[in-house]
Amino acid sequence: MSREDTLQILAGFIRDVIGDEWDDDMEVAFDTSFSDDLELESIEFVALAESVQAHFGDHVDFVGWISNLELDQIIALTVGEVVDFVESCR
Repeated sequence: MSREDTLQILAGFIRDVIGDEWDDDMEVAFDTSFSDDLELESIEFVALAESVQAHFGDHVDFVGWISNLELDQIIALTVGEVVDFVESCR
């Protein structure tokens, strides 16, 4: 699986999590920010983490990874950083 494939999988999870608030003009790319671009709320982020772990397996400890980040790092987190994390767990 390529980095681009992982991005597309995550983009699908993000669309599902955002649900009715999803704007068809939104594009999820590597540099898309969870806070500024997607305006994901914490409960939505938790749902995303659950989807990632369910799909990729328990060896992708998304919650553990996030818990080691500083608040400013979490706020600035991009989709590409999550893709890289998932890829690093393979």
